Amino acid sequence: MAFFAARQPILDREKTLVAYELLFRESLKNVFPDVGEDMATSKIIEGLQFNLGLDTLTENKLAFINFTQETLLQRYPLLLPKEQVVVEILESVPPTRQLLNICKEFKEKGYQIALDDYEHKKVWLHFFPYIDIIKVDLRASSAEQINEIKRAAEPYPGIKLLAEKVETHEEFHQAIEMGFSYFQGYFFSKPEVMRSRTLDPSQLTVARLMTELAGEDPDIAAITTVFETDVNLSFKLLRYAQSPLFKRRNDITNIKQAIITLGLQELRRFVSLLFTAQFSDRKPAALTVMSLVRARFCEHLSAQPGQESSEAGAFLTGMLSLLDGLLDASLPELLEKLPLSPTIKTALIQGQGRLAEYLDTAKAFEAADWPLAQRLCKKMELGIDKVTRLYVDSVRWATVREKME
Repeated sequence: MAFFAARQPILDREKTLVAYELLFRESLKNVFPDVGEDMATSKIIEGLQFNLGLDTLTENKLAFINFTQETLLQRYPLLLPKEQVVVEILESVPPTRQLLNICKEFKEKGYQIALDDYEHKKVWLHFFPYIDIIKVDLRASSAEQINEIKRAAEPYPGIKLLAEKVETHEEFHQAIEMGFSYFQGYFFSKPEVMRSRTLDPSQLTVARLMTELAGEDPDIAAITTVFETDVNLSFKLLRYAQSPLFKRRNDITNIKQAIITLGLQELRRFVSLLFTAQFSDRKPAALTVMSLVRARFCEHLSAQPGQESSEAGAFLTGMLSLLDGLLDASLPELLEKLPLSPTIKTALIQGQGRLAEYLDTAKAFEAADWPLAQRLCKKMELGIDKVTRLYVDSVRWATVREKME
């Protein structure tokens, strides 16, 4: 049976990644569809410990994990390391004396506790001494309700407010003004200010390398010359090729040897990583990682039997899909300046073609939209179990590559 998982980033006021909420499903139907809650949560714990691992999914950040009433009563959170987990109490769990005793126990053992989709009731005040985070759905809560929660939490300075479903930069700034400390949603992946922006010479150089490498017959001699005439690019290439990830018999002493060591496919990935990394100093790390996950995942899908698109083109499509968020500019305007193939531009701008289907599948996994993921896999004639494994591998790969850069 497949084990499905997705992760949604949680950022602080500086847009620094602090945690992921992990969303799990036993199947593609709902949270706990065809089995009892105990069995479903057992599968979740098993999946974390033996299939995926917290480190893989969270990049050593905190993991917010939902727990139902029964799984809390059964002390399932204690099976996970307290240093890595925030115990998230679902809104469906009633505030009973039994739950209060459980919260006290978890708190004494060093676990952090969060209330999910919180709506204020006086009975919850008994829990506040043991609560670390209160999550509020911005789209389901009025300003008056949010202010009521803030007033109730004021006597407990250890409680931080987390705004959920923050989808635009305007909502992000509004939530900051309201006093929220943490933010969950994909606001960081969208352009903050739409404006005309040009690529500087170094960015254009890497962009040309990317498009050259995306072709069926790249001119390796010309690519080598580009590296040899740019000290900064040469240094990064040599450092990357020296990584223990790549098996080699001798030390690398020149650019041509580094290119041979990497191989054409890994060189393509490296140049795409360089392009995205040029903007990472101004953007949340989660955005760069998301770009890498999409790139690797699209590449994986294109390599499956029966697929029509090139792996290089698929990787580039995934990598460039967040370029507007990285540069705070219109995606069509940016792509117009790059010598990309019509197939890639059609996928990114019009959302059409097989490359667009790969990208849509990546987005479905990001949002834990399993029904959509299943429909897309069926359309591409790919098994959902296999595609799930490819996505998990993409997360692992992206995490390692981002740390190397």
